[in-house]
Amino acid sequence: MTNLQVVGSEVLGRSAITPRRNSIFTSVDFDRPGKQIGYFCVPQSPHDDAWGAVQVPLAVIKNGSGPTVLIEAGNHGDEYEGPIALGELLRDIDPQEVSGRIIAVPAINVRAVEAGTRTSPVDGLNFNRSFPGDFNGTLTEQIAAYLHDVLFPMADYFLDLHSGGSSLMILPSAIIEPSPTTDGHRRNIAATLAFGAPTVVMVDNLGETRTSTSSANHQGLVVIGSEMAGGGLVSQEALAICRRGIRNVLKHAGVLAGDPDIPAGANARVLKVPGSDAYLLADDDGVFEPITELGSVVRKGDVAGRIHFLRSPAREPVVLRHPIDGVVFAKRQPGRVRPGNCCFVLANEYPEALAHEAVADEL
Repeated sequence: MTNLQVVGSEVLGRSAITPRRNSIFTSVDFDRPGKQIGYFCVPQSPHDDAWGAVQVPLAVIKNGSGPTVLIEAGNHGDEYEGPIALGELLRDIDPQEVSGRIIAVPAINVRAVEAGTRTSPVDGLNFNRSFPGDFNGTLTEQIAAYLHDVLFPMADYFLDLHSGGSSLMILPSAIIEPSPTTDGHRRNIAATLAFGAPTVVMVDNLGETRTSTSSANHQGLVVIGSEMAGGGLVSQEALAICRRGIRNVLKHAGVLAGDPDIPAGANARVLKVPGSDAYLLADDDGVFEPITELGSVVRKGDVAGRIHFLRSPAREPVVLRHPIDGVVFAKRQPGRVRPGNCCFVLANEYPEALAHEAVADEL
């Protein structure tokens, strides 16, 4: 086992961070050529294991010189396409194919992955709302701190693989994470279009700064996200998009040889979730009946769905109406709802992503 120190990035304009003191150790050597699949280990002392550690799967594939691409899956434990596709890549790839380094964490929220839940069963936290993390905090906060302080400074690119999880169905999409800088935003758009999904959506999570992608952005990495279907299922269509998209990003970065494989129909729809008005939330406790289909084009005021009250058969259902014009990007999966549950997310066209000449030049 090797105690890990932060390795500085060579990317122009990257600012170094000072790593916080921590006790996390790893079974891999980030600088050793070849393929290594092991763990980073987070010491824990629960009732049944006084001096134990939580082993988070970690892989490093290194050969020659080139950039480092960090790929994360299992951010939420009920999102499956990313971990499956990333595991396939790690088993299949020959280090001789690589120019540079791939660092992969295929089940980063490992206890949530084991449980098939969005949040960790250990501490109840959402890993993707836990950055920059805390090495003196709970398990989720410690893993987030390790990503923030140790892995991000090693990387030039960050690919974050998601799906809708148990509660949402989402159009299989590549996600543009808006960067705090103009140049960073341009690079993010170029890399996201290179992923090659049929739909591209810019999502800023209402300005949320506690996500892994926001954290990577603020450290100057090129950031790409994805949302691959959901509903707690594994979609063959989304899995195929994800497999191809991972390799496309590696090709775009120059870690794999060749040009990205952009199929017909890729990037056909480029959208943006415009803000809080795009989210249709339930105000009632009942059973949700979605009426609008995923991917539909809707107008403000169109009927989106209804909420029924099964214990009060005399009560009329509440009609939900779309709050803005747009495309249905995400739709709630479970029928049961309570006030505040997200029922629909809408997106509008975002032609700026395709109109940017620098993006077109890079592709």
